[in-house]
Amino acid sequence: MAAKKKTAKKAAVKKVVKKSKAKSRPIPAKKKLVKAPAKKAVKPAKKTVKAPKVKPVKIVPVKVLPKASASKIVPAKIVKEKKFLVNSENKETIDKSQLVKRTRKSSKKPVITLPPPPKVEVSNFPKHKVKTILVSQPKPVDTDKNPYFDLAKKYNLNLHFRQFIKVEGLSSQDFRAQRIDILEHGAVILTSKLSVDHYFKMCNEMRVTVPEGMKYFCLNEQTAYYLQKYIQYRKRKIFFGHGTMLDLVDVIRKNKDEKFLLPVSDVHKEQIVEFLDELQLNYTKGVFYKTVSADLSDMKSLNEFDVLVFFTPAGIRSLKSNFPNFKQGNTRIAAFGHTAAAMVKEMGFRLDIFAPNPQNPSMTGALDAYIKEANKR
Repeated sequence: MAAKKKTAKKAAVKKVVKKSKAKSRPIPAKKKLVKAPAKKAVKPAKKTVKAPKVKPVKIVPVKVLPKASASKIVPAKIVKEKKFLVNSENKETIDKSQLVKRTRKSSKKPVITLPPPPKVEVSNFPKHKVKTILVSQPKPVDTDKNPYFDLAKKYNLNLHFRQFIKVEGLSSQDFRAQRIDILEHGAVILTSKLSVDHYFKMCNEMRVTVPEGMKYFCLNEQTAYYLQKYIQYRKRKIFFGHGTMLDLVDVIRKNKDEKFLLPVSDVHKEQIVEFLDELQLNYTKGVFYKTVSADLSDMKSLNEFDVLVFFTPAGIRSLKSNFPNFKQGNTRIAAFGHTAAAMVKEMGFRLDIFAPNPQNPSMTGALDAYIKEANKR
């Protein structure tokens, strides 16, 4: 019995040993697992080796330099030096070069330049003391903010206002004789409040309804806001400048395909017409109103005034027609604008004060400078 037990134990031990051996057999599989990551690690090493080969920049100059001659290498160095000098410039020089480029671009566009006005010669007549002034305009409503009343208070002057001309609208028959169709024009150039009034007045007489798409180009902001009297300002295309036609150049060029209408008086500035001709626009000049001499028969003489102030050529013509026997003598004549100054000499009078000038852009400024010297004596 004991022998049988021993043999049974030996058999069990052998089975255990066999099982342990069977479990220890997968050891080489573990070796395979260890080798597998080693093989994967080799692949990225190959990729990293390929990466530096992408930079062939160093190889190119080495191949080119021996083939190139010495004469070709020199200008390459000069070019590098020029680039270095450009980069080493100051900010001021760079800004100047940018400005030069801008002027070249703008020089391609046609530049509008009006002809210079003629020179005005003022007489050297002795400057006598000034006490009374007659201004050929209607009396202003706001006397507190008017520069003429400030001038009168400053020098204790007697100031008088009287309009030498009056404006009359053209009749519908006279306007039809010009053969102008208002509705053919898609834009209107308005130079003053008078042109606004007589443009819409003529439209009413001709029974023409102004379309909403009409474009208005005004000489200044006051004329543009005056349009509120006839149209709704917000719903219209209105453009305005700062007192000259040159301010409207860019806006007019953008609308050069439109046909423009220019309402003027029978006596108007030719500079505006020359300006439109130079822009080569499709426009029509139409006379909508005319200036007529006012009736001054109630005034006995003009020699009681020391200075007569005029603003238009029509006012000077009214002086000549109402007072044909007027002799200037010590009466000084002041004119505003080149056309009015030219009319003074054309009528045979003497021009003593002129505006605008470089020192005084307004008439009140020119009068102030003259009276300051004349009243010292």
